[in-house]
Amino acid sequence: MKTILGQVVHSFFENHLSVQKGLRSTSIHSYRDTLRLFLCFISQEAKQPISVLSLAALTFDRVLAFLSHLEKDRGNHARTRNQRLAALRTFFEYIAGRVPEMLHTCQQVAAIPVKRTPPPETHYLEREEMTSLLQRLPREGRHASRDRTLLLFLYNTGARVQEAADLQVENLDLGAPPRVHLHGKGDKWRTCPLWAETAKHLRMLLRWQGKILIANRHVFCSRPGIPLTRFGIYKIVRRHAGGLDTKGIHPRRVTPHLFRHTAAVHLLESGVEINVIRGWLGHVSLDTTNRYAELTLRAKEAALRECEPSLGISAGSRSRAVWKDDESLLAWLNSL
Repeated sequence: MKTILGQVVHSFFENHLSVQKGLRSTSIHSYRDTLRLFLCFISQEAKQPISVLSLAALTFDRVLAFLSHLEKDRGNHARTRNQRLAALRTFFEYIAGRVPEMLHTCQQVAAIPVKRTPPPETHYLEREEMTSLLQRLPREGRHASRDRTLLLFLYNTGARVQEAADLQVENLDLGAPPRVHLHGKGDKWRTCPLWAETAKHLRMLLRWQGKILIANRHVFCSRPGIPLTRFGIYKIVRRHAGGLDTKGIHPRRVTPHLFRHTAAVHLLESGVEINVIRGWLGHVSLDTTNRYAELTLRAKEAALRECEPSLGISAGSRSRAVWKDDESLLAWLNSL
């Protein structure tokens, strides 16, 4: 098998991911990081430079060894291991369609099971916390208007951090009713309504930056003409919201994505239908949105237990009659 690995890798990124699948740069970067780690590992195993590796070096055993290396040597979580495996499956699927001799190996890689992992815990800010955060933002300073508008925008729209970083003036419609067109995952567009307060701050920001008539300029910038990166937005959020990290029952790290969770939960609490929220957030599957419904249900159940009146029933008698309330019955069934 004389096909040089580098040729296939180059075609995979330049043609398959960019042109055929139309992935955005952030998704391509995720594949890049996985392939970089994988190729470096294969190079060490084969004791050859990456530039001269052939496809024959990509054996099934080495793929398994790489996945084990991620967890044991690099200390990656099983969730990260699964993400790397998904990228490798796509890469080997691409190889299978172009190099028939590799078909058996590619089928073996496709059959590698993902590891079961618990779903990540979802945190959000209570309404009082969100209001307090917005009220304490600085009103004076070089970037005060930008930062206030950015945080309000993230909360209003539930936008992903990259969507906020990519936002351009032409994506805004600040007339009546105000709305924004967001460019999300999978090269898909969606429209979100804007509160009057959000639209007002956006108008002020654009007027201050002199961008009202410049359609292809980014809205949120670090310096004139230099758009904020996703890491820049992360730093802004951390700087203004870091004080909320240790509050509440469960410690949270306040990140831009926490605003997305907060927007979803508050929309649910306001009675917005779950399918509308799915479109609002740009979820492909309704299952992703349903976790917010489960989250709010658990919060309501916990609040209900807190205010449950005591009727003088002892813990012992309650535990003996496990069928008399749902919680005890379910706990008993779980213990079987």
